[in-house]
Amino acid sequence: MNMKNTEISRRKFLGTTAAASAAVSILPFNYSFASSGKKPNSKVNGVQLGLTTYSYRAISHSLEEVLEYVKKAGVNALEMRSVLEEGLGIPAGPVRAPRGTEISDKDKAERAKAADAAREEQRKWRLSLPMQKYTDIRKMYNDAGVDIHIAKFVPSSWSDEEIDYAFNATKALGAYGITDEASVAACKRLGKFAEKHDSLAIYHTHGQFGEPGFDIDTLLAYSPANRLNMDVGHYFGATGKHPNDVIIKYHDRIPMIHMKDKTGPNHATPNANKPFGQGETPIADILLLLKKEKWPIDVFVELEYNIAPDSDPVKEVIKCIDYMRNILE
Repeated sequence: MNMKNTEISRRKFLGTTAAASAAVSILPFNYSFASSGKKPNSKVNGVQLGLTTYSYRAISHSLEEVLEYVKKAGVNALEMRSVLEEGLGIPAGPVRAPRGTEISDKDKAERAKAADAAREEQRKWRLSLPMQKYTDIRKMYNDAGVDIHIAKFVPSSWSDEEIDYAFNATKALGAYGITDEASVAACKRLGKFAEKHDSLAIYHTHGQFGEPGFDIDTLLAYSPANRLNMDVGHYFGATGKHPNDVIIKYHDRIPMIHMKDKTGPNHATPNANKPFGQGETPIADILLLLKKEKWPIDVFVELEYNIAPDSDPVKEVIKCIDYMRNILE
């Protein structure tokens, strides 16, 4: 597979949802698609807004519950994270010792043995799971007007067979790729599997752009299927530089970005997550660039700021989506 074929796969996927997202309505703040009976639509003047389900990590979030939260936000495009396997009943992973706990060498050995056993149980579960389970998830979400664009399995440390499972599940979900955390090991390994499955391997960044010697070109070069999931909040918080410079340079290798508002490194409280509009990330500049250039780059909310006691992640995601809608309309 070459880069041209990868881009064709991406465009073909986007084309399947074009009809559902072509018309954009001007909606009042906190308009609820769930209560209106209308299917959600978060493509605004050509820019696809969405969210990662990690945003709901602080509250109960079964597959069915997440769908209801997403519908309330009027969102039709998702990055699905741990809720996928958790919702299908994967055995519990290794139990970590509480932070700061001192454990003996004997306890360490016992914990390592238990962790190996837990990972083996998960491996067996994955390899025995029918792909129809993921097809059923796709149907449930698609019937509600929601498309799964990305699956985050974080499989770079898994066995080869489990990575194949992850990409097969991604295809069954109708997603165009898998996200994992950016590292040399992940970028060397996953891209080859993405090529094999005619998919994309997309790497999420934190503060790496602010680290001396970080070279995104090398990471992307390991495979023509490698892509960048640029977290513009982390980028700005770590560097203080405008994210548009990176987006312009790599727009054909960035299928998605994570949007968050953060303070810059020179702020009194540097690199801090803030509610949208209260930080320093140039959110409007980024959105208006994508609107102008019409690049097929998804913009997903990743909710990480502290939430007030009288609110919750569902309400805050709605605020974030509405904030971006108002910029683009």
